[in-house]
Amino acid sequence: MVMLARMVRMLTTAVVAVIVIGIVLHVLDANAGNAFVSAVHDVSGWLVTPFKGIFSFKDNDLQIAVNWGLAALVYAIVGGFLSRVLANAALRREDRVGWRRRRDPAY
Repeated sequence: MVMLARMVRMLTTAVVAVIVIGIVLHVLDANAGNAFVSAVHDVSGWLVTPFKGIFSFKDNDLQIAVNWGLAALVYAIVGGFLSRVLANAALRREDRVGWRRRRDPAY
């Protein structure tokens, strides 16, 4: 269970990093013809699909920065919460198993 918590935390970190890199590349007006920029923008765009159009600004860069930043924040909060729940469940289980082993002479 601890391994699952670590995997969730690593996946959350990767998702947030891709979104933040996508924001930076868009705001800095990176060359969209570049394969790396295009790939990051495509993945980021797919990840933030539920958050598109939440806030509407006249400046497109500001709109993407705010909406995608909100998506990164939500992913970070939810992923952190899930990994913490999984880690706590694993620790509670280990405490219960360890307690039984200390008390039960059969172990």
